[in-house]
Amino acid sequence: MSATLIDGKAVAAKLNSETAKAVAELAKQGKTTTLAVVLVGDEPASQVYVRNKIRTCGEVGIISREVRMPATSTTEEVLAAVKALNDDDSVDGILVQSPPPPQVDEEKVIEAIDPDKDVDCFAERNVGRLLIGQKEGFRPCTPWGVIELLKHYNIDPAGKHAVVIGRSNIVGKPMAALLMQKGATANATVTVVHSRTPDISRYTRDADILVAAIGKANFVRGEMVKEGAVVIDVGINRIFDEKLGKNRLTGDVNFEECVEKASMITPVPGGVGPMTIAVLMQNAYTAAKLRFEKKN
Repeated sequence: MSATLIDGKAVAAKLNSETAKAVAELAKQGKTTTLAVVLVGDEPASQVYVRNKIRTCGEVGIISREVRMPATSTTEEVLAAVKALNDDDSVDGILVQSPPPPQVDEEKVIEAIDPDKDVDCFAERNVGRLLIGQKEGFRPCTPWGVIELLKHYNIDPAGKHAVVIGRSNIVGKPMAALLMQKGATANATVTVVHSRTPDISRYTRDADILVAAIGKANFVRGEMVKEGAVVIDVGINRIFDEKLGKNRLTGDVNFEECVEKASMITPVPGGVGPMTIAVLMQNAYTAAKLRFEKKN
């Protein structure tokens, strides 16, 4: 068999269209939506991610503000930039592009962001709301993007075994939490495996839904996938392709092998990536709306 491709670009375009309408409606009420993006250093991948986010802001009617800081910036300097954005009433959402240079304490920076402007959904308060199943507020961008893909393709996790490869705070942990919640597009039985799990394939071969977010190119091989499973590849890795003679993007899943085993699969690029930005735009709108409602 050959799997159906899950088209993240198409689903993201649909979400962005909905966000654009909501942003325009809020603007009619006198409230614009502004997202500030802090980029520390000049790491090429981070620059691409920031550029894509700012471009999408323009497409959905969100005002973007880019704050560029040198690679030599200290934690204190980044914290000062975040405080200025916290105090700026015209800014609704703030994100600091990850990862910052090694001398910057990312945990301190994340916790310094006003939780009401934390559109990445990394702050302790917002993560706690996620874990207890709060329906309002911000959603973790990449994991919720995966949920939106499942929803669009009528993939119901209820009663199924979902295996998440990776335990990061950005993807693995919140992904597991969302899949096990009570509610729509949830109610799965979830297993989380990671770098210290012996024989990971023992678990992945039993997965009805497999989410790969371990950050290792082509880690998931065909023999690790159950026949007919839904495979979601969150990984974005740059590898040198000898045939092309240049670097190319690949996921954590060996696509050529797994596409023959899975029933549905996300490509890289064009799968989860566009969804992450689409949910970020939703969160920026939510931040503006909630702040507007507080004042009125």
